[in-house]
Amino acid sequence: MYKRFIQPILFSLDPEKAHHLTFSWLKFIHKIPGIPTLIRSIYKVEHHSLEREVFGIKFKNPVGLAAGLDKEAKLYKELSNLGFGFIEIGTITPKGQPGNPKKRLFRLKADKAIINRMGFNNQGVEEAIKQLKKNKNVIIGGNIGKNKITPNEEAVNDYSICFEKLFPYVDYFVVNVSSPNTPNLRTLQEKEPLTLLLNSLQKLNLQKEKQKPILLKIAPDLTDEQLLDIIDIVKDTKIAGVIATNTTISREGLLSPDKNEIGGLSGKPLTKRSTEVIRFLSERSGKSFPIIGVGGIHSVEDALEKLEAGASLIQLYTGFIYEGPKLIKDINKRLIKK
Repeated sequence: MYKRFIQPILFSLDPEKAHHLTFSWLKFIHKIPGIPTLIRSIYKVEHHSLEREVFGIKFKNPVGLAAGLDKEAKLYKELSNLGFGFIEIGTITPKGQPGNPKKRLFRLKADKAIINRMGFNNQGVEEAIKQLKKNKNVIIGGNIGKNKITPNEEAVNDYSICFEKLFPYVDYFVVNVSSPNTPNLRTLQEKEPLTLLLNSLQKLNLQKEKQKPILLKIAPDLTDEQLLDIIDIVKDTKIAGVIATNTTISREGLLSPDKNEIGGLSGKPLTKRSTEVIRFLSERSGKSFPIIGVGGIHSVEDALEKLEAGASLIQLYTGFIYEGPKLIKDINKRLIKK
């Protein structure tokens, strides 16, 4: 139904308008009595074999929604009804910011991909908290970043503010230093500033009565040497794990007219590279920390490859937009058969 009827309508619209329309529509239909139950009955798959315990959290299934779709925690409950085992919100920054000028979101239909240069557009951490206070039982990851106007030398303060404020409301944290859409953000992936940032957050974490997992989201564009540094940093800072990978700045092999737009590329062109990064981290670390695999999952086979490469959990974003919620159901049903 989605690919035959809904997707063609959405894909006829500007991508950002289609996003807001979808959010409004999902909000509206979930207010109709009986509809949430009906949606769950269609898409939610529950089975004991799908359950995963990763970094101390029990997940009902291993298929999550990646950050970037529900940036402001406005639709996590409705999205979870489509079958996701967990929802990652954000990227959240301390203060609200409009993001980069429009047009900033591009569909690459011929490549089954998206280029975005959104630039951490969100209403700020306080507004996200208002939404998260309504949460009852959805596992939430909090993806945090710095404001565009904050210099890198003061980035630790921004991440610390988000960490402290969101702490009561999320189940795990994701440190986003790998988006290509905030100027100079990716330089925070270098060993010295990244170690400082993660140690600072871990220090705050250890002051809590019960700590929460902190994960690092990395770019697919890192070299093997940089990935070895990431393994060392995870061990040294004792964070819970890694999300591999964010969007890429590579444009190799693209066919679509908008292929040269500035921004991060996600979707099918990322499938192979993100799996390579997962496998490299898993093997070279001796499977010493969990990995959430994300990047180019458009089919059941793509999902299985990520898991077999060493991912403990997976996340969808662009594949969800192209393939629809049936993809979540299909992955979970295949995992039950395995």
